[in-house]
Amino acid sequence: MEDKLVITGGNKLSGELIVSGAKNAVLKQMAAALLFPGPVCIKNVPNLADVYSMLEVLEFLGAKVKFKNSTLEIDSLEISGSFAPMELVNRLRASFNVLGALVGRFKEAKVALPGGCQIGARRLDLHEKGLKALGAEIIFDQGYMIANAQKLIGTRVYLDLPSNGATENIMLASVLADGETIIENAACDPEIIDLANFLISMGAKIQGAGTHQITIKGIQQKDLHSTEYTAIPDRLEASTYLMAGIVTGGDVVLRNANIEHIQATLSKVQEAGAQIEIIDPYTLKIKENRKRLNAVTISTGWYPGFPTDVQALITVPLSVASGTSTIKETIYEERFANVNELVRMGADIKVNNNVAVINGVRKLSGTKIVARDIRGGASLVIAGLIAEGKTEVTGLLHIDRGYENMDQKLASLGANVIRTKGISGDSVAEEVSPEEQVKDKSAK
Repeated sequence: MEDKLVITGGNKLSGELIVSGAKNAVLKQMAAALLFPGPVCIKNVPNLADVYSMLEVLEFLGAKVKFKNSTLEIDSLEISGSFAPMELVNRLRASFNVLGALVGRFKEAKVALPGGCQIGARRLDLHEKGLKALGAEIIFDQGYMIANAQKLIGTRVYLDLPSNGATENIMLASVLADGETIIENAACDPEIIDLANFLISMGAKIQGAGTHQITIKGIQQKDLHSTEYTAIPDRLEASTYLMAGIVTGGDVVLRNANIEHIQATLSKVQEAGAQIEIIDPYTLKIKENRKRLNAVTISTGWYPGFPTDVQALITVPLSVASGTSTIKETIYEERFANVNELVRMGADIKVNNNVAVINGVRKLSGTKIVARDIRGGASLVIAGLIAEGKTEVTGLLHIDRGYENMDQKLASLGANVIRTKGISGDSVAEEVSPEEQVKDKSAK
């Protein structure tokens, strides 16, 4: 028995949609809450499977949590230990960020090596390098990273790559270290800035977030305090519904979408011929467009370059554009997992190593397809919106990790999409209520 989305293509999207809070910002703020032995509040939290997975990690560690109506309260006063087990961390890569917070607070941690989407190698050596530079001893044992330190001392850490995870873990560990830590070649993503701002709102002293040099001046734990913080909008969700509106030729307004955070994406879709009106810094309008898009050339890059997370999404409008587009993936080598499914729908895409060549076709056809990761799965849903006939998308556990009520949001814009539950492996299906899709696991 497996949930699926059944999509009947051909409807133009129209209307307004509010973008949810940024999953990749909230998850790191949840880890950061472990630094302070008391209550914090995070608002604009999306109702996602990944959020619940992180809540399970925090509860295992001893934190008390309450999650209701997009507001998350975390009280880390009675953290019972610094051990995060494999069965929890293995579900979600972002949960590995509890490592930096636990080492920062307790000067020790044993955290399982992370799981998450299988999109290629994501290095842990940079995390290890940063924590060692701060004075921690690191060993790997049977699938765990174990860190111990008499004390953490501020230092200068140079990252070989501007890794988000390594930047975040080093930042978290440095908040309560002695002296000043400087992270060179740090990641610049909006989620890094949001983590820094969340920590600053708790009393941390951080400068330079959003640049390649972040400076953290260590403080004592007594200098931290409770906070109430609102997370940024999710730029990847905004990009997803941007692609859905464009590819259907729709007329859609996106609200709570930080325009500055999606500039690289907007630039490429406008180059391809999409008509976008910027109404204000947090609102854009996708204008109805009857013409086929033009082919473009894309190379993914670290922020503010074209996001690796968006390349799977833009593949869909380019698959029905006029001409031949190319996408070079420079971050993750296994980021083309959606291509085989799109080809089964009639797309003409060939992948050679890290380059996808997309010859635009006139139409896609509905069929049964499987989501393999979060963004690739979302791209298949977008493809179903324009495919002739019916498209059935399974593998929704991936989509549920990154998208809050995707079927309902698309349906509110006029898409013909229904979430169903298969029975005993046959084709009989029943509609699934929103409450069943992501159960409310508010605090006990």
